[in-house]
Amino acid sequence: MIKQIVGTGIALLITAGLYAQQASENTAYQRAVKSLQIIEKLYGVVDGKHLFREVYPFDQTYNASYLGDGDNSKKSNPYSYLWPFSGSLSAYTALLEKSNDPEIKKHIDQEVLPGLENYYDKRQPAAYASYVNSAPTSDRFYDDNIWLGIDFADLYLQSKNPAYLAKSKEIWTFVESGMDDKLGGGIYWCEQRKESKNTCSNAPAVVYLLKLYEATQEKKYLTQAVTLYNWTMKNLEDPADHLYWDNINLKGEIQKTKYPYNTGQMIQAGALLYKLTKEEKYLKDAQLSAKSALAYFFYPAGNGKDKTANYLVLKKSDNWFIAIMLRGFIELYHQDKNSQYIQAFHSNLEHAWKAMRDKNGLFGTEWTADAKPSDQKWLLNQFALAEMYARLSQVPDTLK
Repeated sequence: MIKQIVGTGIALLITAGLYAQQASENTAYQRAVKSLQIIEKLYGVVDGKHLFREVYPFDQTYNASYLGDGDNSKKSNPYSYLWPFSGSLSAYTALLEKSNDPEIKKHIDQEVLPGLENYYDKRQPAAYASYVNSAPTSDRFYDDNIWLGIDFADLYLQSKNPAYLAKSKEIWTFVESGMDDKLGGGIYWCEQRKESKNTCSNAPAVVYLLKLYEATQEKKYLTQAVTLYNWTMKNLEDPADHLYWDNINLKGEIQKTKYPYNTGQMIQAGALLYKLTKEEKYLKDAQLSAKSALAYFFYPAGNGKDKTANYLVLKKSDNWFIAIMLRGFIELYHQDKNSQYIQAFHSNLEHAWKAMRDKNGLFGTEWTADAKPSDQKWLLNQFALAEMYARLSQVPDTLK
């Protein structure tokens, strides 16, 4: 029996029996599914392209500030940019990893991936551009493509479908083209503006390479991962607390803002390197960064901004940055079985479900009890919560 839930032009197919089983076994999985249903209903565009709006309610004047003043950043566009769209692939991949539901895989193949191909750009090496290929040519970001490459590698590891691995390898060819010897190595942020090498284009590239190594057992990927890991630590780690700065420009100047996803990816990279090499130094690196991340990206229980909470409260950030930090904590848990970081996420995600959603079921970005609701909701912040619930469902043994 198939239960079909139709959004605006995008159908989410869930096997009804499996859905009921997962819902009773793990509330986090049910919440992930529900969140995705809401996203597809409110953000989906009815024109057969399997695409989404950038924000809800849709705003013709919305500008994407995260493009760094590149092409299209000041234009009003009917569809979301690639980065927010990619959140759909990550969320559904996380669901598939938990359930192995053939209907989830069908949705990925028939809805998500056809939507993604609207961003495919044939400039060589081929990759995905920041905006749809029916519009004027847009910039290509190495980090955008890295997140997709990771998802395709995960899909291959889950399904063993060689088409996913081929796509992951194709994307890596593009990402690898963003490396040179300036600053001693590292990957640039944007193909069209090679001005800085960012943690967000290097730390996840390590994770990406390690997943390609898991998938292929080709030693070249492991060798590249170790080299890139060492470069990122040398150039972008704050040695005082083992958290990671944002970027280094070609003059050697460091932009020292610390975002949760950057450190989260180095945690995941260290945990994966330990898993694959059994070298203790990588596990210790990950543990040191995780300890500082808990202190830096959360308020102390009862002593921070939210004095009513008896748990560590997440500080405001893009929800997607927080979701990427969770990936690192979960990977670390698989290696050392220390559940304190996932417990902190569990408490915050319980709060999010009960107190951070608006009348439409969309999430805000303030994790404290005194949060002020916002009228406009960004697509990627919504996919991030769906992904977090899906990933939390993968580690139910950590929940008290």
